[in-house]
Amino acid sequence: MAVFKLVENQEIKADIHKVWDFISSPKNLKFITPEYMGFDIISDDLPDKMYQGMIIKYQVKPILCIKLNWLTEITHVEELSFFVDEQRAGPYRFWHHQHHLVHVN
Repeated sequence: MAVFKLVENQEIKADIHKVWDFISSPKNLKFITPEYMGFDIISDDLPDKMYQGMIIKYQVKPILCIKLNWLTEITHVEELSFFVDEQRAGPYRFWHHQHHLVHVN
C-alpha cells in the first residue's frame, strides 16, 4: 500500500488560545476543511470541545461530487498544541490527520 504525506502550513495572526478554541471545536471542522471536499457533519449533539476517543460522522464528496459517509475518531488531543483524527470507515484506505499549532513570535 502506498502512503502519501501532505504537509500544509498556514500562518494565522491571532492569539494561540483563540485559534485553539476555534479549531478544537468539532462544530468548526467544516470551516477548516477545504470546500471542494463537500464536507458536512452528520453527528448529532456535538460537544463544544473535542476529546480523545470522540467519534464524528460526516458526509464528504472527495471524488466527482459523489456523497460518501466518513467516520473518524479523535485519537489524540493536547491542549493548545495538536489533535489527531483517524478514519475508522470511509473513502480512504488510510487516513491519519494531524493538526498542530506552533506559536511563532
